[in-house]
Amino acid sequence: MAEFNFRQYHVRSINAATEEERAAINSELKELYQTLSEEDKKDFNDQLQRFMITELGRLSNDYEAIKGIDNPN
Repeated sequence: MAEFNFRQYHVRSINAATEEERAAINSELKELYQTLSEEDKKDFNDQLQRFMITELGRLSNDYEAIKGIDNPN
């Protein structure tokens, strides 16, 4: 099973200076996906889904922490 480094693409996208640069990064991922075997595409999708769930959870926790600081009870 191949391991895909989605964090690398995510960080690059966050730090992209322009929308064009962000689009180019997304194109890299799409091109990588197109080169994969069907089995690797399944692994890619599974790993991407896990990464997105993890990142959304982390962002949600960060948001709640910041919200709590801005609006203490």
